[in-house]
Amino acid sequence: MAKQERMRADVSRLSLRISMSFDGYTSGPHQSLEAPLGVGAEKLHEWVFAVRAWRSRHGMAGGEDNESSAVVDAEMANIGATIMGRNMFGGHPGAWNDREPWRGWWGKNPPFHHPVFVLTHHERAPLRTEGDTTFTFVTTGIESALEQARRAAAGKDIALAGGATICRQYLAAGLVDEMFIHQVPILLGGGERLFEGVDDLHGLELVETIAAPNVTHFKFLKR
Repeated sequence: MAKQERMRADVSRLSLRISMSFDGYTSGPHQSLEAPLGVGAEKLHEWVFAVRAWRSRHGMAGGEDNESSAVVDAEMANIGATIMGRNMFGGHPGAWNDREPWRGWWGKNPPFHHPVFVLTHHERAPLRTEGDTTFTFVTTGIESALEQARRAAAGKDIALAGGATICRQYLAAGLVDEMFIHQVPILLGGGERLFEGVDDLHGLELVETIAAPNVTHFKFLKR
């Protein structure tokens, strides 16, 4: 393991991080602009909304310090770029509306503060926000997005933020180096499953399990 870590020390790692229900869903049924996570899926993220380490990074006061705090710190450390799918960025499916272009869910100053690469089938010029986040829309596939993100990250790691469809593609291609699964003890009964059709983790092995209030954290590393 130490040898492999040294070999990858100068290469940006692709780090998947996602919350998942007890029955394997990362979003609920009936996703829409009104319910972007699907019905009931906001409960998947209540554990992190309560953590001081997360709230402070989003300009919010208060919060708890518990077993999830170190997990949140580890996830956010050394990230130089993010990759996400079109559904996570949001807006209506299909071609972009040039008259009223969708600018994402995060307002004028998104919390990423680094380059974000959005996988989509429809071309769009880069979106520069009032903060220090730029969204680049990639139509040339997952490997192209990863290559662009690595260049932009300049040696730092890359967060693979979701949704489940994009995560499955990177998992199936064996491109994920690190994976944080935050399993929340709720049942959604429908939505998108993270591991639907995934039958090989390509060397990702469980290395750590942390029990915390309302969530259990699982960390996987590629051996």
